[in-house]
Amino acid sequence: MELKAVQYAVDEGLATITLNRPHRMNAWTGRMHTEYRWALLQAEQDVEVRAIIVTGAGRGFCVGADTQALQGHVARGGYDPGTPDTLAEPGYGRLPAFDANFAYHFGLSKPVIAAINGSAAGIGLVLACYADIRFAVPGVKLTTAHGKLNLPAEFGLSWLLPRMIGLARANDLLFTSRVFFTEEAHAMGLINRIVDADTLQLATRQYALQMITSVSPASLRESKRQVYTDLHRDLAPAVLDSEALVSSMMREPDYAEGVAAFLEKRPPHWTGQ
Repeated sequence: MELKAVQYAVDEGLATITLNRPHRMNAWTGRMHTEYRWALLQAEQDVEVRAIIVTGAGRGFCVGADTQALQGHVARGGYDPGTPDTLAEPGYGRLPAFDANFAYHFGLSKPVIAAINGSAAGIGLVLACYADIRFAVPGVKLTTAHGKLNLPAEFGLSWLLPRMIGLARANDLLFTSRVFFTEEAHAMGLINRIVDADTLQLATRQYALQMITSVSPASLRESKRQVYTDLHRDLAPAVLDSEALVSSMMREPDYAEGVAAFLEKRPPHWTGQ
């Protein structure tokens, strides 16, 4: 696929997806949606990729839907996603609950880290929330945005935010569509770490590299699957699932390697088998 609205690069086991409409503060379009899903699928299928970083080009992360697209919806009298009939399906097929727009992030086998380099509004905030880890620069504006456009909470944010930051905080953000800043988001647990703008990309990359070198591929994959699967079920099945995984994963070569590396006080050499 010829990429125009996103950039995709792989280096040292990390895939970086950059939203690439800096002249529009990376406002979301149908083309960006199409290319983003395609890039995610490439990262998911690439055995050399261990983690995925999502960020924005220029001064913005993603300021929400492009205003021209919003005007187009009015002119057409309804919603038009502006995407082709057939889209890439990264993360689909793992669990029916994840087979939907943006929910597919939870079906991916690799962690996604958002490096929020600028404002995130509407669908931009949705995208950030579906990442597994969020780093952000200070003083950046965030908003759910939907209420001021006579829209509902978008793409499952009404399910996601209460689980991330609690019902009271989620209701505040969803009912008011107010602007809040990354410092407040960090205080409420929505942002994992605040990083200066000039070191955001480096800090995010170093975190991801540390994760994929110190943690085995199978452990990362299964831990992510457990987290999002367990959101949908009671405690006992989660415990039983974890016990079955312990039994099977202890028979894998990377378990023996992890023990050896721990005892020998050296970095592990993961096989991924």
